[in-house]
Amino acid sequence: MKLNGIKTLLATAALAVSGSVAFAADYTLTISSWAPPTHGINAKMWPKFVEMVEEATDGKVTAELKLGIAPPPAQMDLIMDGAADASIIFHGYQPGRFVTTKLIELPGYEGSAEAASVAYWRAYDKYLKAADEHRGVKVIALHTHGPAQLHTSSPVTSMDQISGLKVRIPGGVGGDVGTALGATGIQVPAPKVYETLASKAADGVVMPLESRKGFKLTEVAPNVYEMPGGLYRGSFAFIMNEDTFADLPEDIQQALEENVFGEPLSREIGKIWDEIDAIGRDETQATEGNAIQEASAEDMEKFSKIAEDVRAKVIAEVNEAGVDAQAAYDMIKSEMSSN
Repeated sequence: MKLNGIKTLLATAALAVSGSVAFAADYTLTISSWAPPTHGINAKMWPKFVEMVEEATDGKVTAELKLGIAPPPAQMDLIMDGAADASIIFHGYQPGRFVTTKLIELPGYEGSAEAASVAYWRAYDKYLKAADEHRGVKVIALHTHGPAQLHTSSPVTSMDQISGLKVRIPGGVGGDVGTALGATGIQVPAPKVYETLASKAADGVVMPLESRKGFKLTEVAPNVYEMPGGLYRGSFAFIMNEDTFADLPEDIQQALEENVFGEPLSREIGKIWDEIDAIGRDETQATEGNAIQEASAEDMEKFSKIAEDVRAKVIAEVNEAGVDAQAAYDMIKSEMSSN
């Protein structure tokens, strides 16, 4: 058993992500996370992961959360190097490294983050993993955030007003949509969004509604321009060090594969994102000076044409990666409608 990742516990109890003193586990996974401590990723998603792992392994495996080990774009390499055992990555932070992941980010999907995350995993398992874009790590879940909307310091009541704005937009499809809308894109990791808006370095940001609370946007971007279905959906993966997994006993590996990794964890994470999006909306509606402006029918029609162009561009890119992009896209749409 290698000691640079999983550590055998010598104490009689372990402090898990939930913060509660638990039973004596045999192995503790070190989780690296880059989101703020109170963000739903750390407050809800990782605790759910630990709960599922502990239940599946009868308490033999637990985990502890560490923040600030490395910035968001470095998480993939961090896990590959064994500096931590598990992490969450946002694919858009590493342009050029991931292409097939852009399929789930496309605007126009109808359905919850839970439905999208389940559909994403199934399409990955059947089509996308053949591209081997996560080589060097073990993918243990895939998920999306909820529909991303525009959050601004000044009110935006029409899509035409977006052109010329300085907007923090992530990579991936979010960047494609921002360019199509005429926004001047500013790329900073999510943890830097608050200070970027507070310093007036950007006029707005495109993020899901959970960010109203998770990144305190109610304080620096009181206006939301909401497009039904969102401007895009962000793509995430929960990843694990390959040696860490290989060093676990075979019965534990099997328990994790059957009960936690893949669709079960993807579903639970997506479900949590739906929950924190609802919390973000409630936070906005309860905060004085905040407002949500729904896109007009005219803007929705304009955006549908933009979405169509972006979709064609992405499908062509994914095809070049050796994946049947149209089949994967059709599967995601079909799976989302049935979940």
